Amino acid sequence: MITFEHFKIGATDSFGDYLITEEEIIEFATKYDPQPFHTDPEFAKRTFHGQLIASGWMTCSVMMRMLCDNLMTNSSSIGSPGVEKLCWIRPVYVNDRLSVSVTALDVRLSKSKPGVGIVNYKVDVLNQKDELVMTLTSTGMFLTLEAVKQQTANA
Repeated sequence: MITFEHFKIGATDSFGDYLITEEEIIEFATKYDPQPFHTDPEFAKRTFHGQLIASGWMTCSVMMRMLCDNLMTNSSSIGSPGVEKLCWIRPVYVNDRLSVSVTALDVRLSKSKPGVGIVNYKVDVLNQKDELVMTLTSTGMFLTLEAVKQQTANA
């Protein structure tokens, strides 16, 4: 299990290889972001991008899935107070393959919650050309190894 102690300032975890399909772009956008350049390939051909593009919110969702699959679900994460900054840098197209890079910017123990560490981190989402498509900075809260041991002993 990944605990607070795993995170070191400047350390980076990279993972993922998520293929973006036309079907998934349209399905997501139809449900959550029904702008025609996300839902209608023919309409999208006549737009600035010249083709269907994924919703930025889909890119966020894919990023979160990769983050969970490769980091969060095997960690002592107890949540996040929020995202400080989110930027969509370039569009995500059909057949793009996305990967994620997470870099710890700051790590510290909570002053008010014993056994909890605070990690400020930057997440970069890259396409198959290693081009940045999205970036965000956020804060995560993780139990320390000692807190996990105490929880396990009390269970």
